[in-house]
Amino acid sequence: MAGSQHTHSQSHANTPNVTPSLEDFILPEVPWEHQHAISGDQPGNTQPLPHASSSGNGGTFLGCSRKFHSKLTARPCDKDGNTLPPGTLPSMVEDTSDSGSTRFHPFQDRLEFEIADFLFREAQMSGAKIAKLMQLWAVHAATSGGASPFRNQAQLYEMIDTIKHGSAPWKCFAVHYQRPKPDSEVPSWMEKECEVWYCDPQVVFENQLKNMDFNGEYDYVPYVETDGKDERVWRNLMLADWAWRQCDTIYQEDPATEGAMFVPIVTGSDKTTVSIATSQNEYYPFYGSLGGLHNNVCHAYCEGVQLLAFFAIPKGERKYDKDKQFLKFHYQLFHSSIAAIFQSLEPAMNTPIIVKCLDRHFCRAVFGLGPYIADYPEQTLLSCVVQGWCPKCMVHPDFLDDSNAHLWTGEWTDAMIDAYVPNLLWNAYGIVADVVPFTAFFACADIHKCLTPDLLHQVIKGAFKDHVVDWINSFIYTMHGQDEKAAKRVIDDIDHRIAAVPQFSGLRRFPEGRRFSQWTGDDSKALMKVYLPALHGHLPPSILKCLGALLEFCYLVQCDYITEDTLRQAEEALDTFHNYHEVFRDSNIREHFSLPRQHSLIHYCCSIQLFGVPNGLCSSITESKHIKAVKEPYRRSNCNEPLGQMLITNQHQDKLAALWAYLAAHGLLEGSLLESAFANLSLGNDESREEELDETLPASDEDKEEEERGYPRYFKALGQYIDVSDLPNLIRCYLFEKIYPNDPCQGDDLSLADCLPLWDNIKVQVFHSATATFYAPSDSSGIGGMKREVICATPSWRKGYARYDCVFVELDPEAKGMHGLTVARVKLLFSFMYLNHKYECALAEWFSCIEEQPDENTGLWMVEPDTVDGRLGHKRDLQVIDISAILRAAHLIPVFGSATLPYKFHHSLSLDAFDLFWVNKYADHNSHETCF
Repeated sequence: MAGSQHTHSQSHANTPNVTPSLEDFILPEVPWEHQHAISGDQPGNTQPLPHASSSGNGGTFLGCSRKFHSKLTARPCDKDGNTLPPGTLPSMVEDTSDSGSTRFHPFQDRLEFEIADFLFREAQMSGAKIAKLMQLWAVHAATSGGASPFRNQAQLYEMIDTIKHGSAPWKCFAVHYQRPKPDSEVPSWMEKECEVWYCDPQVVFENQLKNMDFNGEYDYVPYVETDGKDERVWRNLMLADWAWRQCDTIYQEDPATEGAMFVPIVTGSDKTTVSIATSQNEYYPFYGSLGGLHNNVCHAYCEGVQLLAFFAIPKGERKYDKDKQFLKFHYQLFHSSIAAIFQSLEPAMNTPIIVKCLDRHFCRAVFGLGPYIADYPEQTLLSCVVQGWCPKCMVHPDFLDDSNAHLWTGEWTDAMIDAYVPNLLWNAYGIVADVVPFTAFFACADIHKCLTPDLLHQVIKGAFKDHVVDWINSFIYTMHGQDEKAAKRVIDDIDHRIAAVPQFSGLRRFPEGRRFSQWTGDDSKALMKVYLPALHGHLPPSILKCLGALLEFCYLVQCDYITEDTLRQAEEALDTFHNYHEVFRDSNIREHFSLPRQHSLIHYCCSIQLFGVPNGLCSSITESKHIKAVKEPYRRSNCNEPLGQMLITNQHQDKLAALWAYLAAHGLLEGSLLESAFANLSLGNDESREEELDETLPASDEDKEEEERGYPRYFKALGQYIDVSDLPNLIRCYLFEKIYPNDPCQGDDLSLADCLPLWDNIKVQVFHSATATFYAPSDSSGIGGMKREVICATPSWRKGYARYDCVFVELDPEAKGMHGLTVARVKLLFSFMYLNHKYECALAEWFSCIEEQPDENTGLWMVEPDTVDGRLGHKRDLQVIDISAILRAAHLIPVFGSATLPYKFHHSLSLDAFDLFWVNKYADHNSHETCF
């Protein structure tokens, strides 16, 4: 086969059938708590390095310490490879030689560039519509002066083609079957030629390395980080053990690499479909990314992950679907294609090359193949193991609950292939001996050590949705014996409870339950957030504990900031899950738990040490990239042989994005386009120019007045309007505590006689929302670890039902978790002026925990509303609080008990209709890190 021209050193002829000693090749997987070689025994540099100092702290906490690799230190050099003295600034020759106008080349100015970017990338306008728009523009220009920016779509495309930034031309190579063919009927797949379209990976990654949009979000040197407790911290790939060990190996094999920069390459692939209406509906994209990029970049920036290739998908008659020759050709085609694609980069994996970096310095770079993102079927294809076997360890498929198996290595596999015939290896050891993995052709690469955890398919879709959720449904049927209707009533009631969950920012709703045919990853993630409280009262404690342990494990390993303590908690949660899932075996729901995706969980803690947090290497990243790289370009094509059109669309998008990053880095895109235009016009003196701008520019979001109209402007009338007659008295108590915080009379000891007067002429402004900004290390797309949430208090959400959000209020900043927090429900957001000072407040209903610890079955805290005596009995306790006391949004779910929920119960009534609630720590990752 073309692309597999390398000879394989393994031979099966005349080899003794002697099993190689495991100790000669591998060691058992060492528990994470015993792996201290990198953090303690290896030499390292604790001082910031030239590049490392500009890579940002990535959310580092105060008290953290870093130790950088002491050999591959990414020392800046000149374009000839000569190391520069410390403190040398990057060369600015290229930047100063260009004027602002030539930097927009091939466009005349910013306006023309932004029109092109808007039409092609943002609006994704079709060629015919672009042509029509330019015609209309030309007609208008002919009557009013000027000209249209482009004659037609062809000129626009030509100009985009000539952009020099981000250029990586598409190339193609053909592959066909070259083995002996049968004398009789020759299968069609043997006659077909398979085309693989790809970009030169060296060009792609060098373009990424000099993309200044990523500056400050890239780690140049592997390092070890410890927190204030002297515990190891894992986040991005360069903080993990794999990158450090690769640098050790590179330096040991070639000491001349000292001072060079290690550039790990993260790859991933996944088939995707675009349409069921055409014959060609399946594509096989191959993606690549720089391993030094921070995880939030890969999640938030499409350009952080680049399309490298489209693999060929060989097709044949159905009768050949399981034909061994066809499968072998398919598998080897995959590996040979990757090997051929990376062939141009292979010299740079052995000898450093000069590259330009994000901070404009040059550096000697050594590239290396790193983590590969793939789901389980593709992991077996990559690792050349039989389906059903683990691609990470040698455990037998019938005993996948065994956690003591040895890990696969390339050396061990080669030795086994030398010792046994292929059929025996397939059946007894799960080794596909007839396929050569692509990593065999590159230095310091072992496919078994490059496979990453896959949160989406292994944990969320696998262990949770396809396993535990299905087992629970089966358990409900078993629990009700022959009464199938009773079982269905329980499942329906669980669906009704899920639909009755109160609104929460970012929460995906299930208004009609879970009865839809195709589950997406987002659906499974949404179900994880609300499923456990919905089961309480219907299922025994053992199942609740089993599910709670799995959810706990999932949320812990999804954190974007993992410490040694996090790993200990994850191990404990996984052990608890394994203990309690035996209830499904005892109830005859399951005969065994030898499930590859569930088995993969035992490797997570060790994989986190190797590659950093799984959130940064999840297949959800590649699936998100499918939209921009495959689905949208397909929809923009004419669907007639669309691949070529899709390639050009991707190339144009990459060029526009690269030019945008270049211009933004040079300050040429600051402010709005309209502001830039007025700044370049001669409008007379500065005062008249400011007046012109004020009249012309639209108001920004910060300038918009958000006060809600229709409310009374004075407190007494406002209290009557919202049915809180004692609102003025609550305001008076609030003002006393704010103005006299050290007075001994506070809270229940405070009498109205001691409070300050509230004059009738004080005006109040009412708002329906407020924004909470807080530190959120596990927000994968947050900037600097910060996240903003909108908290609502409105009688009509989107012209419908009322929505009054719940929040966490911090009581004791020294206490941990819920011991230092309380929950409140915001009933009104308002502000007013008092003694020349503006007060921003919230009218809140208080909730209190009913126990000093979470519920033992669900692991969730339970709260109940505080009440006071009123004229009509008990009513919920209200208090005015400062809006700055709000930490962030909280999510409460009713404790439904064993009663059946009415079918038409609306979720907007849940917080008023129930008197006991779960504090949902699974609402999002920030809640999980807050209310423990």
